[in-house]
Amino acid sequence: MKVTLSALDTSESFFKPLVILELARDVKEETRKWLEKKINDKKKNGGAQLLIRPLIEKCEEQTLESQNVYLIGASTIRLLLGAESVGLVKECNDNTMRVFTYESRKNFKGFSDDNDDFLTMSECQFIIKHELENLRARDEKMIPGYPQAKLYPGKSILRRLLTSGLVTQFFPLHDNEALKKLESRWYNRFKLKYQPLDDIRVYFGETIALYFAFLEYFTFALIPMALIGLPYYVFDWEDYDKYVIFASFNLIWSTVILEVWKRGCALMTYRWGTLLMKRQFEEPRPGFHGVLGVNPVTGREEPLYSSFKRQLRIYLVSLPFVCLCLYFSLYVMMLYFDLEAWAQDLHRDSSVPELTNVLLFVPSIIYAIVIEIMNRLYRFAAEFLTSWENHRLESAYQNHLVLKVLVFNFLNCFASLFYIAFVMKDMKLLRQSLATLLITSQILNQIVETLLPYWLQRKYGLRVKKKVQALKADVDVTLYEQIVLEKEKGTYLGTFDDYLELFLQFGYVSLFSCVYPLAAAFAVLNNFSEINSDALKMCKVFKRPFAEPSASIGVWQLAFETMSVISVVTNCALIGMSPQLNAVFPHSKTDLILIVVAVEHALLALKFVLAFVIPDKPQEIQVKLAKLEFESLEALKQQVLGPTMGWEERRGGREGSQPEHS
Repeated sequence: MKVTLSALDTSESFFKPLVILELARDVKEETRKWLEKKINDKKKNGGAQLLIRPLIEKCEEQTLESQNVYLIGASTIRLLLGAESVGLVKECNDNTMRVFTYESRKNFKGFSDDNDDFLTMSECQFIIKHELENLRARDEKMIPGYPQAKLYPGKSILRRLLTSGLVTQFFPLHDNEALKKLESRWYNRFKLKYQPLDDIRVYFGETIALYFAFLEYFTFALIPMALIGLPYYVFDWEDYDKYVIFASFNLIWSTVILEVWKRGCALMTYRWGTLLMKRQFEEPRPGFHGVLGVNPVTGREEPLYSSFKRQLRIYLVSLPFVCLCLYFSLYVMMLYFDLEAWAQDLHRDSSVPELTNVLLFVPSIIYAIVIEIMNRLYRFAAEFLTSWENHRLESAYQNHLVLKVLVFNFLNCFASLFYIAFVMKDMKLLRQSLATLLITSQILNQIVETLLPYWLQRKYGLRVKKKVQALKADVDVTLYEQIVLEKEKGTYLGTFDDYLELFLQFGYVSLFSCVYPLAAAFAVLNNFSEINSDALKMCKVFKRPFAEPSASIGVWQLAFETMSVISVVTNCALIGMSPQLNAVFPHSKTDLILIVVAVEHALLALKFVLAFVIPDKPQEIQVKLAKLEFESLEALKQQVLGPTMGWEERRGGREGSQPEHS
């Protein structure tokens, strides 16, 4: 018999706070009481059946400023049943990975009735987030106390509270002891070592662990390119014939590392259980709005919005705006070339050229800073436009946002390099611009993403500690200080910007490798420091993000593969422009073009053959997945066909027992 929440007592006198929920300061008392009851009430009554209490009790509000902060947790039984509802995959005693069920809980490795550590803290927080987001209205027509905040059956209450500004934020709480242990193993000791990816996954979840796994893998994969590129840079700078070998190696390298990554990713995510997790039906995203109607698939009441109107917004507003931004980016690029020409003229006419040598790098440095500013401003505009397009699903929103941002960033970062390479045909300026753009962008990212926020956070932390030390109220000072510190930290917005930075770096390394082979060496140096700075950012600068199950790096795999295809075309064209190769065909440029195109097609064919030959999943993982699928089908047969087969057998038995007639 299936165990249900309604049949269990999930209340506890004491619970470990896992998630923090902060209400707006002017929220009405009836709204607070209604929300507390909804979170605490039983499932059969439409509640979430979670545990909730305010950080500051009413008797303490006379001494302390009311923060409207609530601590949310859950009993052990509630979390186990929640693990079943979200489809968590755990390791069984027979070393296989299976979807967790409460009834078969004793078959899972590490489970015992007195063990509260079977589920990791990040898994518990993910379960609570899932339950809060799926806390839905029943008969309520509005949020109590706020008639303008409309509700309808099936609407997510937490999402309505967030969009109405009544809930300002909710986030998972750090485990200070576990965090200190992770820090000591992760980034406190600056030495060359592998990251504790399993520990990162336990604490931050699979999505963030996969990012750091990819960052580490990509960094080590760049080392062969860096080692091969160094002698090319030192000894044969202008010998383009020898760069044919280097460029060919780069093309094979870029394909192989991405295919091998997919295999390693499958191994990791199978071990973590996310490779087997089933994707549930996606709910409408929080910002989605429209006329209330019935979803034809789920039968639930939810906002409906015409796809025709959405397409009109995309093609009549978003697309022209993106094109206008791309035009503006090209205009800024031409201003950069005017500044570059001015610096060249000044250097050429100078009586002391040694002093003006530094001036030659100033235009590229200024342009690199302008590129970073434009990328960040455009990101805000792209997010606003994509939200305005009113996509129903979060996946559709993310796909449109990624497409907008990648197109602009690609043109903004690489258009000047393509212009220098194929219009100006100035290889010396191309090397100088590529080096300056790469190094400047890496330094700016380190400062803006990590160092500056960390410095501001430390200053704020000192002020909070002084305020807490002056308190004389009967309150858990350690917990109070921790929550006040964490709720004022910035919110980590996901791995989008981190993957984008690696994507652009991959472009700098692969697109023009035969002109500037030293790019890989600079990328390796940057990434070793990036691993530590990103770890510091996750542990010290931002709030703890909710763990999100993930089986791969998603759309970024396709983005990197697309960049590697573009790099084939770019490197073949650069080799075809080399003076040595042009000297072989002094009178027939058509033959040269045909040969370059043929080589390009051959390399692309080799690239796709390699991608086909190298399977995405190792053989052992394929066998395990096939075995689980077979067992699921057999179980389904027993469940669905069992009663029918039994009836047929009984019928056959009765028919067989009747006497034969002549």
